[in-house]
Amino acid sequence: MKRHALAALAAIALLGVGSCISGPARADRDWDLYLTPIAHVDMDASRFAVSPVSDWSYSADGPTAQTYGAASFEVSELRHVWFLLEPQPGSRIAAHTLLLFEFADDRLLGLTIEARREAGEQYSAVRGAFNAFELSYVWGSARDFLTRRAVMLNHDIFIYPIAIDDDRKRTLLTRLLERTAELEQRPRYYNTLFSNCTNELAKAAGFNWAPAFILTGQSDEYLFQRRIIPGADFPTARRRANVTAFVRALNAAPAEGFDAALLAELRQRSAE
Repeated sequence: MKRHALAALAAIALLGVGSCISGPARADRDWDLYLTPIAHVDMDASRFAVSPVSDWSYSADGPTAQTYGAASFEVSELRHVWFLLEPQPGSRIAAHTLLLFEFADDRLLGLTIEARREAGEQYSAVRGAFNAFELSYVWGSARDFLTRRAVMLNHDIFIYPIAIDDDRKRTLLTRLLERTAELEQRPRYYNTLFSNCTNELAKAAGFNWAPAFILTGQSDEYLFQRRIIPGADFPTARRRANVTAFVRALNAAPAEGFDAALLAELRQRSAE
């Protein structure tokens, strides 16, 4: 299956190379409401601030509040990085991937890299190979990102600990903040094959290309095989990472306790 999928993606890539005649990426379109804000980053050697930070609330029927905040942290306060996988229903090769950065005092800041759709526009992996979408780096709360997927979209979500040293954690965070700042000044195109949610993260992490960065539903297994996701075996690691039911239940709790409750659950699962 993987061989056939790669062959199909290679064919799309060849077509896309000859069809990318859309002109420069733009920032002045009628965007989907969730993707309208452009993140702004202020950063020096020790501290950063990012705004707006999406902090929407959700029920199964859709958004219940559309709020934003701002975040400011010392880079030295970064404690852990968590990898979030959202499989596309019915597929083992397609998924959305995100990161959660954990800071001191049980504070979380998330990043999702998106195809920036216009109002009413639907995502298409095939169209995404032909400059159909611009690229968007959206920073948000863990509550927004997780409940949006588990509650509103009714998707499964998996959260894995990332086993990298402190220097690599800080480098990954810094590079993603720098890319966010660059994107504010110079829009870029999303590309299903070369600039998607997973390979944008992989490039920031300094990874060499791998099929799992296109077949994104297998990115968690790839990271496990590289021992970046820890565990005795992958099925056990994947079972522990499934936080779908926990997040759905946590959505009814007070918002201010979300990060601490989630981290307590993740730490307990990681220690099993």
